[in-house]
Amino acid sequence: MRYPEFFDSIEKIVVQDDLCEFLGVNDDGIIELSYADIVKVAGHSCATVAGAYLVGLYGLKALYEGEIPKRGEIKVELKKSTTDDNAGVVGSVLSNITGATIDFGFGGIPTGKYNRRNLLFFEADIDSDVCLTRLNTGKKIFVNYKPGKVVNPMAILMSAIKPDAKEEDIKSFPKRFQDMVKTVFENADEVIEVSGAE
Repeated sequence: MRYPEFFDSIEKIVVQDDLCEFLGVNDDGIIELSYADIVKVAGHSCATVAGAYLVGLYGLKALYEGEIPKRGEIKVELKKSTTDDNAGVVGSVLSNITGATIDFGFGGIPTGKYNRRNLLFFEADIDSDVCLTRLNTGKKIFVNYKPGKVVNPMAILMSAIKPDAKEEDIKSFPKRFQDMVKTVFENADEVIEVSGAE
């Protein structure tokens, strides 16, 4: 798959999944996820997918502080409903990163280990966009994503789909749109806000 070059410059997310190791996928359960991997699952690259990836990247770094995050052992809560502002897309991306699902994930082996269900929640009673919780310690990290500080995705979209859109605007739209996504990543420290509470 060919994709914009800037995808390769984005920091990868590394997690360790005991289920992966148990089932013999590899010998240590280490999974390396790139932005391109997440784009393949999402089917597109936009400010929402980029933001969800950054929420995962920054949130897990804060949650584990130098340790490799344990996929399948993280509770994910989102403030919005699945259909509010594409929060469902955010939940899907974070599900792929953390393993957390509502009720459709792996239910675990007969001993009860490796369950992935009931770890992803929407319409949570939180003050941030997302809350990540370590199941083994109870540590919580709160993350907000504010893309409006640096980009206006709707303005770019409208420039290509409005009835009087110019041919050059329509033709240049894909590149302009991905340049906008690139801007989000280039300003990650500005658009992502992380806070914690024990």
